[in-house]
Amino acid sequence: MAVNIVLISTYELGRQPFGLASPAAWLRKRGHRVVALDLARQSLDESAIGAAGLIAIYLPMHTATRLAAQLIPQLRKQNPRAHLCCYGLYAPMNVDYLRTLGVSTILGGEFEEGLAHLAERLAAGGKAIALPAESLISMARLQFEVPDRSGMPAMEKYAHLIVPGDGFRIVGSTEASRGCKHLCRHCPIVPVYKGVFRIVSRDVVLEDVRRQVAAGAQHITFGDPDFFNGVRHAMELAEAFHREFPVVTYDVTIKIEHLLKFEKHLPALRDTGCLFVISAVESVDDTVLGFLEKGHTREDFLRVAKTFRDLGMTLHPTFVPFTPWTTVDGYLNLLRVIEQQGVIENVAPIQLGIRLLIPAGSRMLELEEVRRLVGPFDPQSLAYPWKNADPRMDALSETVQEIAAAAERQKESRPATFERIWRAAHAAAGLSAPKISPPTRSQAGVPFLSEPWYCCAEPTRDQLVSIGAQKPLAKNAVASADGFV
Repeated sequence: MAVNIVLISTYELGRQPFGLASPAAWLRKRGHRVVALDLARQSLDESAIGAAGLIAIYLPMHTATRLAAQLIPQLRKQNPRAHLCCYGLYAPMNVDYLRTLGVSTILGGEFEEGLAHLAERLAAGGKAIALPAESLISMARLQFEVPDRSGMPAMEKYAHLIVPGDGFRIVGSTEASRGCKHLCRHCPIVPVYKGVFRIVSRDVVLEDVRRQVAAGAQHITFGDPDFFNGVRHAMELAEAFHREFPVVTYDVTIKIEHLLKFEKHLPALRDTGCLFVISAVESVDDTVLGFLEKGHTREDFLRVAKTFRDLGMTLHPTFVPFTPWTTVDGYLNLLRVIEQQGVIENVAPIQLGIRLLIPAGSRMLELEEVRRLVGPFDPQSLAYPWKNADPRMDALSETVQEIAAAAERQKESRPATFERIWRAAHAAAGLSAPKISPPTRSQAGVPFLSEPWYCCAEPTRDQLVSIGAQKPLAKNAVASADGFV
């Protein structure tokens, strides 16, 4: 017996959600009727909700979870008979809270098989509400299906690649691996995967890319937490990708630690069409990096930045500048490093206003110092609140976020926005802002994605409003939210 299933994504970094397309393929292959709804780009289909026996909501990140929390009561009202499931990285991290909302099944890790089994049990049992509540984190080695993106909004509706002087390109996305072998203390992947990562077979990835290119994709984002977790798999995939799609570019995310360890592979990335590499630098303060257990130092980042310059490659460093240990001098030092390294164009302004997120299950809570400084867990924001000992820093983070949000609305250039942040930071320190030195090499033509927000930190209220602006539900949700996601 087939089940009517609705898969829902509330937000996934401006990408067409892999977390809908992959389970849709599994479920449709088994004969179930699946409607995939990406509410960041389309309205809620009330008729599909009303007919569903299973409603499963994808929670890959904190922002998605906050938006889903506002959505779930509406879903229960529209269809009280449907079995509610939440799956993805943030589902098991928020299991207790999701239970209070009426969610019966929580799936984390490799969730496709669990969703398929749940659908089979619902089909066999008839009434969805008869199944007991359950929570499962699976690290099974799955034989992935080729993602089924049919019925989802077209790629043109999502974030696109901006190439200064050359317009924009349509962007597709896929995943070559999930999880991560590293244990960075602040990373939300760690509480679920605990150092495990899983490979998506090369044939599946290439077929997914093949279909997206046929649909118009000119650039592919690999959404792996770290493309070099399985470096052999990654490089074989990059070579095969370039052989088949020589004019299609791509981007990847790789740790500073891996960019150093596997430096010999960087020329091959460049030569196979890798347009830029995103790397979570987080801080240029070795003390903060130690608290975060990032596995690299300030000097490591500087070495990688030089390597990229020498190779003619583009590095997009991302940061979590505001932590409990950030000082005014430390923040000014971060800005100086960005200036001196000539990467002002490479850093999205919102990156300079991000605060450390401490969600449920975070390894940050292993530190006694952190446990002392955080407040009680806030179920509304789904995080442990904290304040910097220096109130100037919390005020500065808000100021920087406001500057970045205004710059986004006004389509201001990154150098102009950086200069405003530069002046605000010096003012917070009671200093006159020195003139910013021009870059030692031309920064013209630095490519970047049009939605540069990242999942391991707190997006701002303005970002949530922007995400939810295309659907009234999320917009209303944000209106009552305070603080950060």
